[in-house]
Amino acid sequence: MQTVRDILQRKGAEVWSVSPDTTVLEVLELMAEKNIGAVLVLDQDRVAGVLSERDYARKVALQGRSSRDTAAREIMSERVVGVEPQQTVEECMALMTEKRIRHLPVVEGGEVVGVVSIGDIVKTIISEQEFLIEQLEHYITGTPYRLE
Repeated sequence: MQTVRDILQRKGAEVWSVSPDTTVLEVLELMAEKNIGAVLVLDQDRVAGVLSERDYARKVALQGRSSRDTAAREIMSERVVGVEPQQTVEECMALMTEKRIRHLPVVEGGEVVGVVSIGDIVKTIISEQEFLIEQLEHYITGTPYRLE
């Protein structure tokens, strides 16, 4: 059973964050540069919120606000749900589905050590299923399975 730690070991544990006072325009520039859909908003190393493309679309673009004059704190999602590295991929999927969220900060010992997205979770689940199917095919056909 795969864990959040396994995902972070594969994808890396880099965390992209901004301060609550960062302008939305600067946040969007960072997300575009790093090709990510959300950033953590950290206030003195404490998670204050998450700001996603969805927050921008709903709270800036649709309301006619200015990206240059709006601070991250004004539109970030403040109710942040996090996970620990030992939690399973299945637990993360259930949590994301229940809470209708797409990004989970990973916290260990009170420190943010990574972020996993719904894409990371789905990719891992698909990979696990492909491996299982391959094993079953080898079992059914009687051919030995080779670990590559």
